[in-house]
Amino acid sequence: MKVLSVASECAPLVKTGGLADVTGALPGAMKTEGVEMRTMLPGYPAVLAALEGGQVLREERDLMGGPARVLAGRAGALDLMVVDAPHLYAREGSIYLGPDGRDWPDNPARFAALSWAAAEVARHDWPADVVHCHDWQAGFAPYYLRTGGPPSVLTIHNIAFHGNAAPEEIGPLRLDPSDFTPEGYEFWGRLSALKAGLVWADRLTTVSPTYAAELMRPEFGMGLDGVMRARAADLAGILNGIDTAVWNPATDPLIEPYDTPEGKAPNKAALRRIMGLPEAAGPLCVVVSRLTEQKGFDLLLEALPVLLARGGQLALLGSGDPALERAFHAAAEDRNVAVRIGYDEALAHRLIAGGDAILVPSRFEPCGLTQLMGLRYGTVPLVALTGGLADTVIDASPAALAAGAATGIQVHPVAAGPLAHGLGRLCDLWETPAIWAQLQGNAMAAPVGWERSARAYAALYAALIA
Repeated sequence: MKVLSVASECAPLVKTGGLADVTGALPGAMKTEGVEMRTMLPGYPAVLAALEGGQVLREERDLMGGPARVLAGRAGALDLMVVDAPHLYAREGSIYLGPDGRDWPDNPARFAALSWAAAEVARHDWPADVVHCHDWQAGFAPYYLRTGGPPSVLTIHNIAFHGNAAPEEIGPLRLDPSDFTPEGYEFWGRLSALKAGLVWADRLTTVSPTYAAELMRPEFGMGLDGVMRARAADLAGILNGIDTAVWNPATDPLIEPYDTPEGKAPNKAALRRIMGLPEAAGPLCVVVSRLTEQKGFDLLLEALPVLLARGGQLALLGSGDPALERAFHAAAEDRNVAVRIGYDEALAHRLIAGGDAILVPSRFEPCGLTQLMGLRYGTVPLVALTGGLADTVIDASPAALAAGAATGIQVHPVAAGPLAHGLGRLCDLWETPAIWAQLQGNAMAAPVGWERSARAYAALYAALIA
């Protein structure tokens, strides 16, 4: 099968979050299922710089306001198609935000161009069996394919982001005005790239079974729960995985390698040195995340005194909401809290290898990847009971502990009080070495790779082709 994967970011070339990790790992995972997957990306400077052997596959005299080419080549293990459109992508800095920290004003055109190029290439230049679109940035591709071409799949990585634009963009974005209706791509008087994909894609997926069910409910559907209920028969929840070659504690070149929980000790000592933390009586908890209210870090700030009172520590790497960044800097006045604002891939590996526990208190979480990395490294996850967190972590209830199945701690409901109680439970478990070792061993044995998910995607593609 030939599948064109269409996305706005892809690790290791360009990354702002978990979407890039998924689109970077998926092609390799699908090879074992007999799927030839190529990834179409915008021609950001970093992507063009990494492209090797680029050959012109398609030329467009006018692609949303200027000339463009689609280049086919490779970057490392990835087979790429790159939309080289300097008027849309030749910009330094964030791929989504301008120097003022706001969305680029022409983002609707930038990602409609990606979708248009994908539809044209899949029809004419590299005839694909399936076009696999990721999030709103590729949401118009199923719409453009409505008049003919291969079937399409849209994967929702986070329904909170819709790609909305003013109705004045209908013509420039090559949309049919007659489809600007509540049954089409209209969303509260604006046009929505995500809604277009949800309505016109042949199949929908999201990144965990629980999130698929949650999307039918108003508190999670972000105004699109009615659309999701209407497409329920076409929706599947397929868990994300992580690249278990990159995230492998036994071979990770960024840490002191280990393959049993006991091997974490040198990494914990090294992490304390790097972060400037003293020895402590309680567990060393880590966070690697965007700092947003979605991720629940305002709740963690409220609950943090419980961890510190039990002799615990917090080491955090992340960036996001300036108010949360300031609040964690203030919390770091305590000698048992260390904060690094920004992102550092090597430090992320060291945090996950050196921590006793990883905290993921999200209000909603489509899948989550850091809890999977924590499991792989024997760093016990404490997670909110939502989305993919609920699907990947088995709570250390008395029954699960007795059955030898527990891999972490779940918190519900998602509020400061239950989170504080969860941190207390974490400390209780950590203070019982035999139980904690069992949790770590179970975590390291948990399946976190792409094997099962790749089989599910391959079956979905095959059903669409049939």
